[in-house]
Amino acid sequence: MESGNHKIGIIGGTVTLDESLLKNVQRIRVKTPYGSPSAAPISGEIGKKGIIILPRHGDSHTLNPTNVKYRANIWTMKELGVRQIFAVNAVGSLKEEFRPGDIVFPDQFIDFTKFRKSTFYDSRKVCHISSADPFCPELRKILIETAEELSLPYHPKGTCVVVEGPRFSARAESNIFRSWNADIINMTMFPEVILAREAELCYANISMVTDYDCWKEHAVSNEEVLKTMKLNVEKVRKLLMAVIPKVKEERTCSCKDALNGAFM
Repeated sequence: MESGNHKIGIIGGTVTLDESLLKNVQRIRVKTPYGSPSAAPISGEIGKKGIIILPRHGDSHTLNPTNVKYRANIWTMKELGVRQIFAVNAVGSLKEEFRPGDIVFPDQFIDFTKFRKSTFYDSRKVCHISSADPFCPELRKILIETAEELSLPYHPKGTCVVVEGPRFSARAESNIFRSWNADIINMTMFPEVILAREAELCYANISMVTDYDCWKEHAVSNEEVLKTMKLNVEKVRKLLMAVIPKVKEERTCSCKDALNGAFM
C-alpha cells in the first residue's frame, strides 16, 4: 500500500521527463553541504507517486560533465525523500549491434574519469562501498519488462565506459574501450551511480544510444547526437510513464543496506 509519500527521482541529461506530464508542479530551492544542485529540482506528481526531476547539466545545459554537481544532486534527492532514481543518459555505441535509437539498461561501468569527487566520505572515515553490482536489480527488472511490453528496441544489460569529457574520444581510445569488451560510452554515469549507492538509494540507468563514437570511419558530432536524441525523446517518456506506476514503495533489494560493512 502506498503511504502517499513515495517519491521517485528522475535525473536527466540531454533527455529528461517533460514537467508538463506532472501535476502540482513546483520548483524547490535546496542547499546541501556540497553547494546547490545543478538546478532547482522540479517537484510534481504522476498518479500517486511523487516525482522529483533534476536536470543534470543545469536548466540551460551550462554544466559540462566534469562540473556537474554530482554530490549535491544525489544529496538533494536523498534530502527530498527520494528512494529510487531513474537516470537518463545519451551514450555512444562501441559495438555494431548497439544501434543508434536503441535503449540500454547498463549493469556495469568502467570509470575512466580523472577529476571528480566520487564519495561523500572524504573526511573523518573511509567508506569502501561495494560496486560489484552497482545498479539496482529491482529497477532494472521493471525497466526490462516494460521495454519488452512496449516493444521498444532495448538491450537488457551493458557495460558503460565513463570518460571525463567534455571532448569526444580519440579513435585510439575508442578502439581500446572496444578491446575491453565495453558496450557503450558516456560522460556522466559515474560518479552518479556510486554516490547513489553511498546514499543507499536505488539507481537504474536508461541509456539512449545516439552514435557509434569514433571507432567507425564516421566520427561522432554534436549535430548527430542531438538529431538522434530528438527522435528518441518520446521513447524515454513513454517508458518512464509506464514504469513509474510499477515502482513499489517498499524496497526488498540490497540497495537500502549498501553501507552495511562498508566502513573500516
